[in-house]
Amino acid sequence: MGFWPGFIVFIYLFLVALIDFETRYVLRPVSLVGLVVCLGAGLLMRSWQETLLGAAAGIGSMFLLYLLGTLFSRWRNKRLGNAGDGEEALGFGDVTLATLLGLLLGWPLIWVNLLTGILLAGVFSILLLIALLVSRKYRPLMAFISFGPFFILTAFFLLYFPKWISALLPAG
Repeated sequence: MGFWPGFIVFIYLFLVALIDFETRYVLRPVSLVGLVVCLGAGLLMRSWQETLLGAAAGIGSMFLLYLLGTLFSRWRNKRLGNAGDGEEALGFGDVTLATLLGLLLGWPLIWVNLLTGILLAGVFSILLLIALLVSRKYRPLMAFISFGPFFILTAFFLLYFPKWISALLPAG
């Protein structure tokens, strides 16, 4: 990708991860900038077909998970007796971020990114759950994390350390 495009992508991803980690939101104005950054970087690295197919896979798979998360949130609110506290299992910003990462990583790396990001978030959630249980601060169905930083961390390694990733995968 080159130094300057790579640097711009790094700064953008770092900014999105930081904002999402602190606020649990992927902001629309930042996403619009990301559209330009990720599309441009994606087209520098691969064909337009792989770039757009990556975006389609990102939006399609995360939108399905978003719909499942909406059903879970309804069940959670009913179970807790709330009319709704505004918390979502998966926000639409995650769908947007998956689309942008699909543009950036292309097809088929977006699948690796999403799967690994979800697994990393799961490991982090288990560790968080253990810490909350040990500290006696656990409240059922009330611990929330952002998925974005985990997707971005995975994308960072896929983009900047591809030889490390390929060394971990079986030869084939």
